[in-house]
Amino acid sequence: MKTIKLTSEQIEQMSYTDVANLVLKENGKKMKIQDLFQQVIKLMQLPDSYFESKIGDFFGLLSTDKRFTMLEKGFWDLAENHSKKVIIDDDEEEEEIETTEIDDIVDDEEIDDVNYDDDTVDDDEDDDDLKDLVIMDDGENEEMM
Repeated sequence: MKTIKLTSEQIEQMSYTDVANLVLKENGKKMKIQDLFQQVIKLMQLPDSYFESKIGDFFGLLSTDKRFTMLEKGFWDLAENHSKKVIIDDDEEEEEIETTEIDDIVDDEEIDDVNYDDDTVDDDEDDDDLKDLVIMDDGENEEMM
């Protein structure tokens, strides 16, 4: 692997994933997450204690960053190295789909009839939840206090 040198100004402006992106580009091949994070810690000049305390956070960052892809057996690589090529074959004739307007099938009055049924009973008529409700004017409210 080539040695990557970063200035302290560059380090301050870069995130874990930015440095990981740089490491994978320079390395040119997939890496285990542990090895990748150790390289990130080394380049960012962080203490070794960061490895155990931040490896979970690093995994979360890699898995949500679209620049990276997780491979089998704990390996990670740049997604651009694993993009799939899509070939569209225009030689096939497209099937013409015939559409029919809904107005041709059903009249507007029939649609209204479908939505409402005159035989149904409104359940709210039997239950009068507001039968004990008393409406008071503001003046009556002040007298009660």
